[in-house]
Amino acid sequence: MGDAGEGLVDAEARIQERMDERERERLASRKKAPVDPAALSRVESLRLARVDLQRQAEATTHPRLQAMRAQALADLDCQLAEAQEALGKDA
Repeated sequence: MGDAGEGLVDAEARIQERMDERERERLASRKKAPVDPAALSRVESLRLARVDLQRQAEATTHPRLQAMRAQALADLDCQLAEAQEALGKDA
């Protein structure tokens, strides 16, 4: 009869360990900062704008327009990098 009691104690200890582990996981998941939807939307908008501007730049033949679009692409790249950095800090 003593052996059965030891098995029950071991089972209870394992159950308690598992409950403690799940509580730690729950608390750890809660500590993660939620992603800011506005920042995520800004990054996605900048990416889409960059794709569109890149397409326009590739189709442009006039040197002055090429220079303007190249500058605009550089500006978008800077904005995109800043937005991604801000998004990374939030996460």
